[in-house]
Amino acid sequence: MRASCIWIRIARYESREKKQEAGRSKLQDLKGKASETRDGRRIRMAANISSPEDLNAAREADAEGIGLFRSEYLYLDGDRFPTEEEQFQVYRKAVQAFAPKRVVIRSCDIGTDKRTAYMQLLTEENPALGCRAIRFCLCHPDMFRTQLRALLRASAFGNLGILLPMISSESELSESRAMLTQCREALLREGMPVGSYTLGIMIETPAAVLIADELAGNCDFFSIGTNDLLQYTLAMDRTAPAMNRYLDTHGDPGYTVLLRQIRMAVKAGHRHGIPVGICGELGAVPELTETLLCCEIDELSVNPGAILPLRKKIRELDLGN
Repeated sequence: MRASCIWIRIARYESREKKQEAGRSKLQDLKGKASETRDGRRIRMAANISSPEDLNAAREADAEGIGLFRSEYLYLDGDRFPTEEEQFQVYRKAVQAFAPKRVVIRSCDIGTDKRTAYMQLLTEENPALGCRAIRFCLCHPDMFRTQLRALLRASAFGNLGILLPMISSESELSESRAMLTQCREALLREGMPVGSYTLGIMIETPAAVLIADELAGNCDFFSIGTNDLLQYTLAMDRTAPAMNRYLDTHGDPGYTVLLRQIRMAVKAGHRHGIPVGICGELGAVPELTETLLCCEIDELSVNPGAILPLRKKIRELDLGN
């Protein structure tokens, strides 16, 4: 290769690096600014995290809160169920680290597809349709109470939201609420401080969408899990390569149906005066940001690295046009 060609390549590389650095610098300038469209439509940008180690990344990305703290790692990384004290220490540190911003912690979302040997779970032919998420919690009440007690204790140290996964019936919500009340009363009798908290549910099944009005009257917020909602709506495995043809976000009927369900859930939530957010992967797709805002979503909770690029996108939009 001639020397002149090498210098041309170096010059092109340096030019590309400068452009990328300029882009990163512009994103950093968005810290502290509102995620608001040109015509004044404001949306809350929160972060999805999987462990306390992700809190710094969320803070560095200028997240307006934690919209989804996945608590599963506490159950999957050890050889026994985590104790109340172990969980309390993790949850307390999380809410303290982000106070006064809200930290939404999802209760244990595991099943036979995500398990360790100590759980001694039966093998299920269709784990996505089996004893998972809230079903798993309600089938293991002692484990669930331990987590709820730890969460309630942490509520005294910051702004806590408790999120129940895959609620698909009124009875699941009412049973969970009753256990929360029992745990709270027990802690108070023991002299433990308990703060205020908000209770939300994940909208992840068509059943939840269809009874969204009934559910909205008994909780404080909705968080739409678009990953599972899409899978259950289309009755397909979204990770299967053969299903990619159904996952084109540009006008595919599957996404049309999903967006219709999102609108239904948002309208039901707003009729009851509660906010509705999205915490699935769909929320981080820039091509769908305008569409989701037009659905009147109140919050997008995404991976920390997607927050500032989406804020930039939002600030460039004018929904009035």
